Amino acid sequence: MKQYLFILTTFLFFGLRISFGQGDYIPYSYTSAAQLERYELLQGRFTSEIHWSILPLTRKTVSHFTDSILRQNNTHKVDRFNNAYWSTETWDQGDRDSLRSSKPFLKTLYTYPNALFTVREKDFTLMVNPVFNFQVGSSGGNEQANYTYLNTRGIDVRGAIANRVGFYTFFSETQASFANYVNDKVGYYSTDSLNSPIVPYEAFGKNFKQNGYDFITARGYITFELVKKYIHFQFGYDKNFIGHGYRSLILSDQAAPYTFGKLTTKIWKLHYQSIFAQMNGNVGTPGNLYPKKYAAIHYLSIQLGKKVQLGVFESVIFGREDSTKAGTFDISYLNPVLFYRAIEQANGSYDNALLGINFQYLFTKKMSAYGQIVLDEFVLQEVRNRTGWWGNKQGLQIGLKYINVFGIKNLDVQGEVNIVRPYMYAHKDYYTSYTHYNQPLAHPMGANFTEFISIARYQPIPRLHLTGKIILIQWGDDSSHVTNSITQNNGGNIFKSYDPIATANTYDNTIGQGVATSIQLFSLLGSYQVKHNLFLDAQVLIRNQSSDIESKSYSTLWVSTGVRYNIAARQYTF
Repeated sequence: MKQYLFILTTFLFFGLRISFGQGDYIPYSYTSAAQLERYELLQGRFTSEIHWSILPLTRKTVSHFTDSILRQNNTHKVDRFNNAYWSTETWDQGDRDSLRSSKPFLKTLYTYPNALFTVREKDFTLMVNPVFNFQVGSSGGNEQANYTYLNTRGIDVRGAIANRVGFYTFFSETQASFANYVNDKVGYYSTDSLNSPIVPYEAFGKNFKQNGYDFITARGYITFELVKKYIHFQFGYDKNFIGHGYRSLILSDQAAPYTFGKLTTKIWKLHYQSIFAQMNGNVGTPGNLYPKKYAAIHYLSIQLGKKVQLGVFESVIFGREDSTKAGTFDISYLNPVLFYRAIEQANGSYDNALLGINFQYLFTKKMSAYGQIVLDEFVLQEVRNRTGWWGNKQGLQIGLKYINVFGIKNLDVQGEVNIVRPYMYAHKDYYTSYTHYNQPLAHPMGANFTEFISIARYQPIPRLHLTGKIILIQWGDDSSHVTNSITQNNGGNIFKSYDPIATANTYDNTIGQGVATSIQLFSLLGSYQVKHNLFLDAQVLIRNQSSDIESKSYSTLWVSTGVRYNIAARQYTF
């Protein structure tokens, strides 16, 4: 760990000395990424500097995109509105002082329309915004009816110092009560449901009143450029996403935030990203130090011609148990160049190495295909012989995006299929499983499933966004999530050790084995933007779950409405 800190300190020292203009990242959300990407798809070719599989995007990158591609699409009032929105959102990255208000509120507030309070000096930029999300609703169906609510209050701060260092921090506190299927997921993730409930996507929670949770969300980082325009460094506590889909089988935002250093190199048609992260293993009772583990991730994306972006991914999850539960960072994984599998083998093949491919192909001016192939382990002979060997652990994603469907402006659809074999992402123990804070780092279902997703997005008028989703999942569950016995591990729960499986369930493993579970989820979300980043929301969600275990079969009808400011809508689509 000392070597890791030394190298990080070296990056920071030299980065601060030679860095140039810098900005923060736009917080990742599927909605904002999809809205931006659609304008490049309309060109029928990749013409910008963005590799859309590497998310989130910096404000500087989005600013350049707005000045080039987005402004070319201004024939429709919705497109003009979107262009104005992103120009406002990234005003500090370009020459946009024309957005400055001539009559700020109380002479100091909302000087610029995207920030409550702004400082704009030669060597210092600071923007401060309040954050809130107030939602009320009810959940019924054939499950027990209950009222639901979400009460989030927080603050968002970002800026830059001397045009060299960017910084960002986000903090919020939330009290919430969810539909029962979300509560089931809390129970699935929690090792001590009485003292430390783990709310999906969050790092710390506690019980609140009856059927409620209280949790804190915190993110923050600093950024700078090691080499102007080409090499960018970020250090902080946040999330990352790799892929073009609604889901990612490589790295998603499903888990809690984590501490990481990220080195991104952009040169020619290449984007190369290295992430070195510290994560938590098994999470138990608060007040005790949680075991630490580490992740090292490489992702290389290359643009082939004007219609293809191809990415190669590798990661390794590792930890070395000791009496302090602090683990030990293995300096050999600081290697910034592919290939981790060779290093992992040289170390004794104890750690969990994954390989993957990500791609996107623009085959018409309005349509693209994308996908991922991820390999945990792979033996060609076993695949050819169709033995169902437990160690053949792979994941496949294939998807399609269609913009302006049937000539209807701003109506976009997306279809996606995700297939993951049993025991994918699982490993010997929580030090090496592809998890963090008792949550998956990739897909929320873990493994052993087939999923079909259909999404329709429509912006009929500038301020109104409508999003509909249909998600169908066939999953192989276990009858118990507590025991690690052989009979209770069918390959879907990636938090369980796979050690007993190698000798007990060696062959004849199939996708969906175990307790057959079928999930159908239908949702419709309408969001109306009253002012910049102030939204009125209304959502209807229907979820049906049928299982071979009768107690796990139920249906949910969840209706909610509310208002939010400077924060993305929460979506529990699993």
